[in-house]
Amino acid sequence: MLKRIEPYVTYGFLSRKTVSSLIYKRGFVRINRARIPITDNSLIEQNLGKYGLTCIEDLIEEIYQGNEHFKEANNLLYPFKLSNPRGGWRNKNHAFQKDGDWGNREEEMNHLVNAML
Repeated sequence: MLKRIEPYVTYGFLSRKTVSSLIYKRGFVRINRARIPITDNSLIEQNLGKYGLTCIEDLIEEIYQGNEHFKEANNLLYPFKLSNPRGGWRNKNHAFQKDGDWGNREEEMNHLVNAML
């Protein structure tokens, strides 16, 4: 299944700094089917306090490391809405290894996400 969608997606590893900037800039939580921006720690504490996550930094650490309560933390977050990267795409028809855009970017994913923020 992953081989079938590979020409349509790009993927790679994010640094903690990039995950942090994603959550701070584009982070929204799902509470009672409503999309609410993460403005303070009380939103996190009310919904994930029973798992020991009391602030935004705890949420970032849980998402980045993929610890035991990753599923609960991930379910609280809405998917990030990102724009096209500044400067545009290079070549959507070729793989990243062949100077294109789709496929495994590994550590270069940070650069793409920062261009999309």
